Amino acid sequence: MKRTATVLLTALAPVSWGTTYAVTTQFLPADRPLFTALARALPAGLLLLAVTRVLPRGAWWWKAAVLGALNIGAFFPLLFLSAYRLPGGMAAVVGSVGPLFVVGLSALLLGQRPTGRALLAGVVAAFGVSLVVLKAAGALDPVGVLAALASSASMSTGTVLTKKWGRPAGVGPLALTGWQLTAGGLLIAPLALLVEGAPPALDARAVGGYLYLALANTAVAYWLWFRGIGRLTATQVTFLGPLSPLTAAVVGWAALGQALTAVQLAGMALAFGATVAGQATRAAPSASFSSAEVNGRKDSMDLTGVSLRR
Repeated sequence: MKRTATVLLTALAPVSWGTTYAVTTQFLPADRPLFTALARALPAGLLLLAVTRVLPRGAWWWKAAVLGALNIGAFFPLLFLSAYRLPGGMAAVVGSVGPLFVVGLSALLLGQRPTGRALLAGVVAAFGVSLVVLKAAGALDPVGVLAALASSASMSTGTVLTKKWGRPAGVGPLALTGWQLTAGGLLIAPLALLVEGAPPALDARAVGGYLYLALANTAVAYWLWFRGIGRLTATQVTFLGPLSPLTAAVVGWAALGQALTAVQLAGMALAFGATVAGQATRAAPSASFSSAEVNGRKDSMDLTGVSLRR
């Protein structure tokens, strides 16, 4: 029962991320993806730092910087670059190979041998997402494809390293989330200023959109995501990722008047089924326990609900 609750709470993160496109197109200034990434990450990170009042110590200065770069600082710009350069939905399809990246990285970094079931579920999830989001389009842009693959690899590596490294003794996932969002936001800031210039003028509608993205869509969502990484396997967590494009399709239908075809509905069923199957996959364990696995067991005994990740 506790595991089911953990899965459901973690699933709220990609569900929230699935609303990003609608909020961005309906509320925010056009053609400012890097500023939007910065506005999502840095204010949320600074807010969590102010709430937790915990800073990294020792090796966790560079570990937090690495995780922040992988999960936020590199992931956001690469994701936006791929979305702008690829035809409709292709960035989401390429990004949906994330579970396969995590299966491979878990074998390499966590010593968890992949199962055939996990590999099959990853392929089915990517195929289902492709049915939902792909539209007729022209030739693929090589830079866009590489950016989409790199964004997925970056997030996947960050997910597995978060699992491997766990967190420092006495530090909750809320603080760890704040470290990563702040580090990632600081990496995005000079890039945003260099590429897009000064911040745009904002009306009340845009301010509301940015507040939603920074608080619910980023601070809370990443907190839940990191919590899930601490309590589930990295593979189980990443198989929740396809919920993001599925949510985007549902929001587009419900709020933006976009039609859903029979093919898209079939793709949603396949991707959702693969997501559910991914929660039942169990990588064959290594002979010894890593520090992350020890932290994960400790998390499972924490009944206070305070130790929450990503």
